[in-house]
Amino acid sequence: MSDNHGHPHRFTRSETARAEAFSDGVFAIAVTILVLGLANPAHRPGGLGRALLLQWPSYLGYLASFSYVAVIWLNHHQAFVRIRAMDRGLHAANLLLLLTTAALAFPTAVVSAALQSSLSGSDARVAVALYAGIAAAMCGSWIVLYSHLHRHPELLDPAVEPTYVTHGRLRSWAGAVAYLLAGVAGVVVSPAIALLVFVTLPIFYFVTSEGLPNRSSNGPDTPSRPMDSEQ
Repeated sequence: MSDNHGHPHRFTRSETARAEAFSDGVFAIAVTILVLGLANPAHRPGGLGRALLLQWPSYLGYLASFSYVAVIWLNHHQAFVRIRAMDRGLHAANLLLLLTTAALAFPTAVVSAALQSSLSGSDARVAVALYAGIAAAMCGSWIVLYSHLHRHPELLDPAVEPTYVTHGRLRSWAGAVAYLLAGVAGVVVSPAIALLVFVTLPIFYFVTSEGLPNRSSNGPDTPSRPMDSEQ
């Protein structure tokens, strides 16, 4: 593409459709990979029930990670309802978010395997620290995305509520700190503390998917323009 003088553009702003479609594909693959961690356990004849019960860390890991990716998809949708154009920096921030999302299957498998061996051993402590680090990095990718939108408000729809980006950054920082503290507690005290945080934090992100409560209004923050349906 070139300008009116025949000179090529270094980078032009674009619509969000391609980024949204690509992102949805990555999210779909990410949750599909998670279920591959659920397998038929090795067992002797008559021992299937016990073998399935002993595999409980895999179920817990799947629940925590699927919930996390699900609320990330929901928050991603809420963000792109409000974004009207993409520049290179926003594309980069979005790709960073997808990078960390796709990586979540790795620590999920590590945690599941470590906990099946020991609930409080050194491997379990290292495993929850790994999960916490990657989950915190995912929160960090949201901080990058919201910070870019803060610096470039022209990328947002004019009708976006003024508190949206600020609330998004606060939620992302809260999640990053919570995951890091959970990782430290899992190493120093007990992996069970970290597991509790891993399971409950996605609930926080689901409840606040449209922003933190606004004391000046009776409902959640929403743009005044019509949104595409997610129901």
